[in-house]
Amino acid sequence: MKISKLPCLLLIALCVMLFFSYITWSPRSHVEEEDNVPKFELEEGSGRKTAASEVFYGIMFDAGSTGTRVHVYKFSRTSSGAPNLDHETFKAIKPGLSAYADEPEKCAAGIKELLDIAMAEIPDNLWSSTPLVLKATAGLRLLPGEKAQKLLDTVRDIFKSSPFLVGKDSVSIMNGTDEGIFAWITVNFLAGSLSNQSAKLAGMLDLGGGSTQITFYPYDKDTFPSAPPGFITTFQLFNRTYHLYSHSYLGLGLMSARLEIMGGKEGIPLQPGEELVTPCLAPAYVTEFEHAGITYKVKGEKGVTSVYESCYRKVGEMLKGKVNHVKEVAVLYFYAFSYYFDRAEDTHLIDPEIGGFVKVKDFKVAANNECTDIEKSGGHPFLCMDLCYITHLLQDLGFPEEKQLKLVKKINDVETSWALGATFYYMSLMQGNV
Repeated sequence: MKISKLPCLLLIALCVMLFFSYITWSPRSHVEEEDNVPKFELEEGSGRKTAASEVFYGIMFDAGSTGTRVHVYKFSRTSSGAPNLDHETFKAIKPGLSAYADEPEKCAAGIKELLDIAMAEIPDNLWSSTPLVLKATAGLRLLPGEKAQKLLDTVRDIFKSSPFLVGKDSVSIMNGTDEGIFAWITVNFLAGSLSNQSAKLAGMLDLGGGSTQITFYPYDKDTFPSAPPGFITTFQLFNRTYHLYSHSYLGLGLMSARLEIMGGKEGIPLQPGEELVTPCLAPAYVTEFEHAGITYKVKGEKGVTSVYESCYRKVGEMLKGKVNHVKEVAVLYFYAFSYYFDRAEDTHLIDPEIGGFVKVKDFKVAANNECTDIEKSGGHPFLCMDLCYITHLLQDLGFPEEKQLKLVKKINDVETSWALGATFYYMSLMQGNV
């Protein structure tokens, strides 16, 4: 090999390994035997996969607690043979699958609607070679096992009748840690950090409806011994071993947290005439809260002198001891999305199209403002509570008030969810395991 070719070959190898390296990493919920791991032969020195199509697609359904989303990814190869992400089509519908827990057949219409979008985006001659995957997150994790399985079986039957490539593991509940890791891969792939070894790797914060995730690459060696068991995950990427701090807190997503802050229990409806009473609403204000297919009657607590102080204290009581505090996050660069973005948008902290930078104290100030306003007018009934929760959660995780986070929905026009990272993994997995 001539020395002048080395940078080019390293770039080619990086791109190819990024796309296929997950064959060496089996998330805990999808462990495969070594003989079943897909293997890809490369032409000597070219970096090109043999018998590979120039354009290919992947379809990932994200079945969250508040909605189901489809991501249709279009990939192509450059002259080097490396994969390129050319385009993403995204569509979301509500409610989430968990809302159909007692009538699973009723989820079919929404799933078929999203499948129609994928069929319209992908040329019909590529349907049979395009992997179709649905991964359910916290909404189904919180359901009783039998109800969750019936929903998955309903979706699986619909998928099998579609013209797409459906594998044995194409419809399942995703491990919470995998969700965080896949999102971390997505963010750093889109930001270009994975292809630039001199760049600092960004951390990832995701706040969904039923769970919340934090994932980052620890540079401080003191982070490892202080991490609770199971919080450090190891996988290989480009012949490098990554040790990530990653954890998913089930039940601490924004909607699940709302319910617990108000004294409700996940999946348990109120008795006739029963109400939830909370200091996080205007005193005596009456409203309803729907979560996971159950509608709860809610009323503001009478006699509260300061909604903000009372609500913030109540949030702290609910969160006490539930999340791990990490000192290192205070000095790392973090992206935050999902409900972090939505609530910042609701309070005009960021541009709704491009996002922006927000400090933790900005959420705190917004919470104070919204709670004060709700005392006067009722306002957005749950915004005060949501902002108090976000502020407290971030501080409990280790982010000081002056810490600045980058809030985005997209990086380079691609949704910043776990779906892209998961698509990389499952596309390679299914090509050898269907």
